[in-house]
Formats: sequence, structure tokens, C-alpha cells
Amino acid sequence: MKKPKLDHCVITVSEWERSNRFYCEVMGAELVVFPHGWAYRFGDEQLNVHGPSQPGAPNARLPVPAGGSDLCFEWPGAIEEAVAHLQHHGVPIEVGPATRTGVKGKGSSVYFRDPDGSLMEFISYGCSPAE
Repeated sequence: MKKPKLDHCVITVSEWERSNRFYCEVMGAELVVFPHGWAYRFGDEQLNVHGPSQPGAPNARLPVPAGGSDLCFEWPGAIEEAVAHLQHHGVPIEVGPATRTGVKGKGSSVYFRDPDGSLMEFISYGCSPAE
């Protein structure tokens, strides 16, 4: 069987400007403009975004409300750098650093929230201490 590759995921947001700023400044996304909204691109991965007053079907607004996502991103350095980055942007850390398992095995993670309350995670597979 051929194995499909994930092309993009979709999140729902309640306020375009606030979310665009968070995903660009804190998460490092490139903002991609669509005719009726935006997407957040991370190299060859992409989050498409459904938001207020956006036309189109199908869309993921229901049953997934704004803030109803749980996303993990690989941090390209030590987890302490991710912590410092979040602190620099005034983003509170909810949990971590803590040892978690991701696609590459065990790593060190920190958890935080986007402006709508979606759970976000940075995981580092580098050799940094975790609890």
C-alpha cells in the first residue's frame, strides 16, 4: 500500500489579527494569504486556518471550536531555548520541561496555549534535561 503524507492540518481561530501575530511571531510561521483567510506555513508543513466570517465548505468550525486543537512542533534546539523564546514573547508555560514521546522518540517538551486556548507543544530531541 502506498503511504500518504500529511499535507496540512486545519485549526479554527476566533480573531484573525491576534492569531496571525501569535503564529508568525511566537511560532515562526510564514503567513500565506488566501482569498478568504490565511494559512500558517512552517517550511513544507502548513496549518490552514478557519476563522470568523469565513465562507466555504466544508470547514472544521463545528464540531471543533476555536481553541479546540492540540498541536506539537519540533523545536530546532535545546528546550531551554524554547522556554526563553516563550518567555521573551510573554507566553506562559503550563507544563514542562517534561519528557514526552514524539515521532522521533523521547524528547523534552513544554506546553503552552495559543490566543484561543489551543494546547501547543514544543518538543526538543536534543540532549537537554527534562523532568
